[in-house]
Amino acid sequence: MRFVRHLSSPALDATWRCGLGALLALGLILGSRPAAARLVQADLARVAVTPPPGARVPLDLAVTDARTGQPTTLGKALDGRAALLLPVDYTCGNVCDPMVSMSVEALAATGLPRDDYGLVLVGIDPRDDPAAARRMLADTLGDRDASARPRALIASDTALSRLTGALGYQAVYDAGTDSFAHPAAAILLAADGRVARVLSPLALTGRDLRLALTEAGEGRVGSLADRLTLLCYGYDAARGLYTPLIQRILTGAGIVTILAIALLIAALTRLTHRRQA
Repeated sequence: MRFVRHLSSPALDATWRCGLGALLALGLILGSRPAAARLVQADLARVAVTPPPGARVPLDLAVTDARTGQPTTLGKALDGRAALLLPVDYTCGNVCDPMVSMSVEALAATGLPRDDYGLVLVGIDPRDDPAAARRMLADTLGDRDASARPRALIASDTALSRLTGALGYQAVYDAGTDSFAHPAAAILLAADGRVARVLSPLALTGRDLRLALTEAGEGRVGSLADRLTLLCYGYDAARGLYTPLIQRILTGAGIVTILAIALLIAALTRLTHRRQA
């Protein structure tokens, strides 16, 4: 009888109601059909980086420094050094965050002095403001931001068209999910702005990146014949499904939520037992 009273206590009843409500809400979130995307497979097939022969970024490109909010140029951001250029969506939340984090780790693993190279981010969504770029850096890098010292840049529509045209960089906007399907690419630049290599930021190693940076610093460029098509896109428009990466994130979040609810119920159950003992 005492156990029955414990189970029917107001505090525990409220806990169970909250837990059940949270589980139902979670089920609706994970089980609901995603919003219809407007991209088709033909759109996604255009997403790639294919630098033309002799590709070079415009050093006089007008941009805004996200840290200071002041106008500058891409050339000033490169500061006469070989650099890793990452076109990113500052509000992406898909592969862009790991791209930045893994690039920072790979650069640190090169063992090169930090002043020997640059790390430059350019936002591909002209709607993003400097605050969005700063939030991404803070959330993604945390304490590493101070030592990594990436330059985060904001560019206008016109400037972005000029830059992406020079790089052979093609992204497609999906209005259905308010996101960009874009290449997950790290573009290695020589000090004079020439494109030395196009790399996958998700497969960088310190050793390979050290060699590539050294070559770029000496003005040597590699073959640009390869077409990089690794996508940063959390929603598969062709099938109307989330990609495996995003599905794993959603599943993990669901498991964490369920465990948190279970722990809360267990803690309140013990508390109720103590009070009514």
